[in-house]
Amino acid sequence: MSADDIRRAELAANLARVRARIDAARSTAGRTDEVTLVAVTKTYPASDVALLADLGVTEVGENRDQEAAPKAAEIGDRVRWHFVGQLQRNKVKSVSGYADVVQSVDSVRLATALDRAAAAHGRIVDVLLQVSLDADAHRGGAVPGDADPDRGLDPTAAAVADAGALRLAGLMAVAPLGVPPEKAFSRLAEIAAAFHVDHPTATVLSAGMSDDLESAVSYGATHVRIGSALLGKRH
Repeated sequence: MSADDIRRAELAANLARVRARIDAARSTAGRTDEVTLVAVTKTYPASDVALLADLGVTEVGENRDQEAAPKAAEIGDRVRWHFVGQLQRNKVKSVSGYADVVQSVDSVRLATALDRAAAAHGRIVDVLLQVSLDADAHRGGAVPGDADPDRGLDPTAAAVADAGALRLAGLMAVAPLGVPPEKAFSRLAEIAAAFHVDHPTATVLSAGMSDDLESAVSYGATHVRIGSALLGKRH
């Protein structure tokens, strides 16, 4: 077998295990809706993205523009590209050129900059608002219930909803370090329920990674972001 064949078999086996975990979590939670797998391919080559696309993976996430942009240029629209890392405003011009979804919008200023950049590309970008579950500014995330006109969740949502080149698709969150996933995702589910009252079409809830996807699915995640369980431990 060639190295390419060996890697394809490895990814296929990992993908089968991850999908089985997702299906088991859905069954345990009594869910009949689908949960979308977003393969997070940071630090892995474009060749792995191509192999995953061959295996039926249609959603791929990247954390850093300097790595994502050349992969997107090589792979193109074989997959939908999700930008899942913290996004600096000086990167929105590049990211909006290839990202179909940006999962990490957490301020009015960032939303405004992304809207302007997407419009310049003639593109519509789906946006998930990154929710802060611990109000730690260093970790990113718009803060629910905060009156801050830039970082509050409500004003950020309004900025995205009013933007011409953005589509408000839902929410994203990362379980804070040191907080049990069940507690974090339970809190996120409460936030999402309240959010849907004002934004009923923004139904995407991106939560859960390789180590905590079961908990995320149990609390309503529609998308899980899987890296190491799919591609292997990063060195």
